[in-house]
Amino acid sequence: DIIPQPLLDQYLSMTDPARAQTVDTEIAKHCAYSLPGVALTLGRQNWHCLKDTYETLASDVQWKVRRTLAFSIHELAVILGDQLTAADLVPIFNGFLKDLDEVRIGILKHLYDFLKLLHADKRREYLYQLQEFVVTDNSRNWRFRYELAEQLILILELYNPNDVYDYLRHIALTLCSDKVSEVRWISFKLVAAILRKFYANNANALGLNFINELIVKFRHCPKWVGRQAFAFICQVG
Repeated sequence: DIIPQPLLDQYLSMTDPARAQTVDTEIAKHCAYSLPGVALTLGRQNWHCLKDTYETLASDVQWKVRRTLAFSIHELAVILGDQLTAADLVPIFNGFLKDLDEVRIGILKHLYDFLKLLHADKRREYLYQLQEFVVTDNSRNWRFRYELAEQLILILELYNPNDVYDYLRHIALTLCSDKVSEVRWISFKLVAAILRKFYANNANALGLNFINELIVKFRHCPKWVGRQAFAFICQVG
């Protein structure tokens, strides 16, 4: 009763390949773009009306369609709530994680927004996968790594100090040695944020270990760029 059934049927039919050939080649992308709005209008209790269409769009052969969904999956998660997100969106999210960079950037830009909606145990599963974002299809795509560092600064609050030390620390150190200065700069801020996280949570031993690692890796680096990195980390901290 929320919207006329014929209108909903017309919307759902937008994923039909025949429509793309005869009506508009971009029709699936338009459908994907408007899906969060349709989901919000229908409400989470009527998600079953859209679920099949969403899954069809998420596996569309056109990367632009999948990219559109990737950029809005965090918004859909807010609309659906934690239970439906865990059941129906997490598998789609996991698929996007392994997709083309053009699709992965969509979930990367809103990684914190999506992860914070998950239960702690489900969120912890992604610790193992965050390092995959360091590797891109095109190594010259430095903005991808820059975005990762920015997101990690936010994501620090979602994990305990031990998890940060075991998983996120390695990523931060890798990004601090990036070939692109912009990536290194934001990574220095990430390192400083990690140190603040340790000491704010009384994980002094982890903080001291990390500082010693920074001294060995950067302060005593034979290359001047490494020693310069140490100075910048001290400045940011």
